[in-house]
Amino acid sequence: MTIHLYTWSWNDADMLRYLFRHYDDIVDRYVIYDDGSTDDTLDVLAANPKVETRRVRFNSVPDSFILSIMPTIQNCWKESRGQADWVIVTEIDEHLYHPDMLAYLADCKARGITFIPALGYQMISEDAPQPGEWLCRTRTMGAPWKQMSKANIFDPDAIDEINYCFGRHTVEPTGRTVAPDTDELLLLHYKYIGFERTYQRHVECTERLLDVDVKRNWGHRWRLSREDLRKDWDDFASRVVDISSPDLDPGRTHAEPRWWLQYRRAVQMAGQPAAAEPLS
Repeated sequence: MTIHLYTWSWNDADMLRYLFRHYDDIVDRYVIYDDGSTDDTLDVLAANPKVETRRVRFNSVPDSFILSIMPTIQNCWKESRGQADWVIVTEIDEHLYHPDMLAYLADCKARGITFIPALGYQMISEDAPQPGEWLCRTRTMGAPWKQMSKANIFDPDAIDEINYCFGRHTVEPTGRTVAPDTDELLLLHYKYIGFERTYQRHVECTERLLDVDVKRNWGHRWRLSREDLRKDWDDFASRVVDISSPDLDPGRTHAEPRWWLQYRRAVQMAGQPAAAEPLS
């Protein structure tokens, strides 16, 4: 099985190390679009033989960083058609997780599944991880979060257009669109690991937002004050579960309905398309 991963970076040297530790065993090729990093990001990328780095500037829309990056997100994976069984389109702090990932993907492929939405968790850790950690094994406490339930992995030969919304929180794919009837894949969002580290990163990222981004409230968590970030952090922390627990039932941690219900094979075969739930 061949898997390609696409993502984008800007001063992400620390998180890239965790990304590679998480995915190196399953990913055959990384394509990473770097938007002018000034830390050690380019050295970290060059050290991984699976990585192809592409230097870009996401400024095609002068008043919106978010709009500038969207064409890349929507289309970058198409070059993997005829080459990869699965593509992963992800942010660097988003780690797809299954206890037996390759076996699960092989089974999905055999059953004709073409894209796999994952149940999202906001992972929480007061202190920043050490460089050698494998986060899904060492930082396992996370709060179920519908907004992070995304479709980061799909079959590039089956999907014509992925049609991500802003933030990739939902998709409206075209082509042969078949999602699993049960949800086993998790998306672990390692944003809130180390409070001070997170706050400083938000301050840096806020400087990248432009007029349209601010007016439309995109990247609003980056702009939280230290006090408001603490409140948001503590709210997530009050709802954490241990994703490593053998008793965890991921399907029960997230309320129905889910935006991808209409794409399940059982729903399609029954001829009863379910309306996608709007994201709150």
